[in-house]
Amino acid sequence: MRIFSIIAAIVVSALLYMAIFQRDALLGRSGDVPEDTGTAQDSAAEDVQNPSQIGTPELVKVVVQRSTASPLASAVIVRGQTAAARTVDVASETSAIVTSPPLRKGTKVTAGDTMCTLDIGTRGAAKSEAEARLAEAESRVPEAQARVEEAQARLDETLIKLNAAEKLGAGGFSSTTQLATAQATAAGARAGLSSARAGLNAAKAGIEAAAAAVASAQAEIDRLTLTAPFDGLLESDTAELGSLLQTGSLCARVIQLDPIKLVGFVPETEVSRVTLGAMARARLAADNREIGGQVTFISRASDPTTRTFRLEIDVSNDDLAIRDGQTAEIAISSAGVDAHLLPQSALTLNDEGILGVRVIDDANVVGFVPVQLVRDTKQGVWVSGLPHMSNVIVLGQEYVVAGVTVAPTYKEVTQ
Repeated sequence: MRIFSIIAAIVVSALLYMAIFQRDALLGRSGDVPEDTGTAQDSAAEDVQNPSQIGTPELVKVVVQRSTASPLASAVIVRGQTAAARTVDVASETSAIVTSPPLRKGTKVTAGDTMCTLDIGTRGAAKSEAEARLAEAESRVPEAQARVEEAQARLDETLIKLNAAEKLGAGGFSSTTQLATAQATAAGARAGLSSARAGLNAAKAGIEAAAAAVASAQAEIDRLTLTAPFDGLLESDTAELGSLLQTGSLCARVIQLDPIKLVGFVPETEVSRVTLGAMARARLAADNREIGGQVTFISRASDPTTRTFRLEIDVSNDDLAIRDGQTAEIAISSAGVDAHLLPQSALTLNDEGILGVRVIDDANVVGFVPVQLVRDTKQGVWVSGLPHMSNVIVLGQEYVVAGVTVAPTYKEVTQ
């Protein structure tokens, strides 16, 4: 019984081997031959006759645009806003009550126009007192001058007497006591002259101090009238009649809108393309109005947060239609470049994250070319960095890589 079990296991194993690994041979011996033998032989014959087609993959189809570079007036595009040429808060320099009626915001003012008048109070009396002291100090000068002249004459007289005494003493005609007396008199005369001169200087100093007091009193009175520093518009009402202005209190804010400035911030990659005096155009976001001017300022220091550089453009605003703070898209003229106009969808990134496009050569082999974005328009993007004539893949570029051969379909585009 045991031998029978072993023999049965061997037979079953053999049958399984034949069914799995020798199936074709088993079918052939059993006479189970497919009826389509002739068709299979014909197919094999065709494969032998066309060996180049055995294992050849199908080429990827792409759409290619023949592109030719065109001259493009390049411009640096930045977003910015309008800003008043000047803005000043006219503040009080003293404390007093406002005695003038207010001017309302929006009023046009000319340089020197009165905006706020303050109560004079006791300042007029202080000025009168200072003027009186000045007159008194001036009256002391002639008296002091006369004393100087008198002291000078007295000194001249004593010097003559001293000279005579010295000569007489040298000849033995005068005593030593007389000579000493003459010398003492001369020294006193010199001291008197010095004192008279000091009095004259003091009188002149008194005049200067009194004049300074008068000027200070006049300046305090002048501070009572607050005027417009330049031609412009009132951005706020002036101080109300009867209100108290302390030192530093605001009378009114004045802005100058003609000319008006366009302020933008240029990235560090573009700032070298902008020069002083370059022409610029801007489109206001509010009404699509176009304005133009010249670049008047380019910052030498970047903003520490955005790493951009501030630039300013002066624009004429005779009718004051442009307001402070309006958003604008600014185009600053720069040197022209040769660029290609391509669909935005043609742009792609390589494995290193570099922006570019995929192109094909005469053998339809794909290559990658880095490009620089020059301008974005409704018709497409203008890019530089490509050869003058290029075959750019505009559809299917994401399914191929450099070095692959493709089957192109050309799309002609007239720029």
